[in-house]
Amino acid sequence: MTSGGHDVVGDANTSPAGMASMIKLQPQLVCIDIGTPDDDGFAKLDNIRGSLPKALVFLVSGKMEASTVQRAMESGVHGFIVKPFNGASVLTNIRNAIIKIAKQHRQAATSNKPAD
Repeated sequence: MTSGGHDVVGDANTSPAGMASMIKLQPQLVCIDIGTPDDDGFAKLDNIRGSLPKALVFLVSGKMEASTVQRAMESGVHGFIVKPFNGASVLTNIRNAIIKIAKQHRQAATSNKPAD
């Protein structure tokens, strides 16, 4: 992350203390492995999305089944990082998500401008 120009403000696991640390630090970007893609794992993801609504959230996993991807998208995940991964692909995924969101914001701003 740092080699890609990102400041790393912390790292944590998905324990209650780790989740509290994430909320306290208010990162702009979160990469999270929720563990097993079950209700408990997605509850952690929903907690992050609810506590950090402006953060970009990337799901990290060694398994990306269609049902997991669909549920993650419904939970507001901005992208996916598949294990094993390399730094270049992670940075590319993050950059592409940022570009996509910036385009969406520009389009929304343009469509909300009053006509002259």
